[in-house]
Amino acid sequence: MGVTTVRLQTDVEQHLEAIASRLHRSKGWVINQALSEYIEKQQLEQERWRQTLEAMESAAQGKVVDSSEVHRWLNSWGTENEQDAPRSGR
Repeated sequence: MGVTTVRLQTDVEQHLEAIASRLHRSKGWVINQALSEYIEKQQLEQERWRQTLEAMESAAQGKVVDSSEVHRWLNSWGTENEQDAPRSGR
C-alpha cells in the first residue's frame, strides 16, 4: 500500500474529520473510499466517451438503423412478440 501526502483546504479537512467521526472510520479510510469511487466514475466516463467516438465513426461510415425499425423494436418490448434489436444494413 502506497502513502501519499495531500494538503487539504481547511474546510475540506473539517468536513473530512466530521465524516470520519460520524462513520467511526479513519480519515484515510474515507479518502480511500472517495478516491475509489472517483476513479471508478472516471473510468466509466472514459469508456462512455470511447463508445461515443466509436458510434460517431460508425455513423460516419453509414452504419445506421432506420428510426422506424428502432420504433418497431421498442414498441415490441414486453410483448409476446418481442423483437431482436435491429442491426445496420452495412
